[in-house]
Amino acid sequence: MQIFGVDIGGSGIKGAPVDLDKGDLAQERCKVLTPHPATPEGVADGVKEVIDHFGWTGPVGLTFPGVVKDGATILTAANVDKSWVGVDARTLFSEKLGGLPVTLVNDADAAGLAEMRFGAGRGRKGTVILLTFGTGIGSAVFTDGVLVANTELGHVELNGHDAEKKASSKAKEDAGLSWEHWARRVEKYLAHLEMLFSPELFIIGGGVSRKADKFLPHIKGIKAEIVPAQLQNNAGIVGAAMRAEQRAAAE
Repeated sequence: MQIFGVDIGGSGIKGAPVDLDKGDLAQERCKVLTPHPATPEGVADGVKEVIDHFGWTGPVGLTFPGVVKDGATILTAANVDKSWVGVDARTLFSEKLGGLPVTLVNDADAAGLAEMRFGAGRGRKGTVILLTFGTGIGSAVFTDGVLVANTELGHVELNGHDAEKKASSKAKEDAGLSWEHWARRVEKYLAHLEMLFSPELFIIGGGVSRKADKFLPHIKGIKAEIVPAQLQNNAGIVGAAMRAEQRAAAE
């Protein structure tokens, strides 16, 4: 079975049809740049461009970098335009896409769903925390495989700052940090989360998951196992399609 997944990020909008039997992209993904400012209308145009590239006419799952209520309404928008707050995004996107059925899910929750079913979290019990390092830090928390939605752990306070302001990939790039120096910041962040949640496993996602060998060896003193995401940067697309499949099955 194939369903279309789109991952809306602070820098790019990428999507592809997803083979939900394999948990992988059925075709090479299409990516466009996220508009700046990332307003609802501008982002919706970008999503339409990605979907039109494939001529897709079926259900669509979309990730969003913020809290999503009931698969529809946007409650927070830390890394896109603030005008998203309160928007019924399901209706916005469905209308932009000519009435296609649309489901929204928090971006990190989508990546987590994909990793728990097809990737690094498959078959894992206890508490598992997936963290996506990108423009910000997204989080997905699972207890015995069940998602606790919209956790937003990138915004926990660390040394007087939002953790993502110091430990995201963007923070690394903006400050010109070496992998080793950045790993020390990530280590402090993981230690703080470990104190709060005592997870069995941390899964590190986002674009940096492709370069895990450059920073994971420098992270010391964490009791939980730490592994890179196996679906790497396609996890959000796969998870978005999974959530759309779940909604279609429920209706």
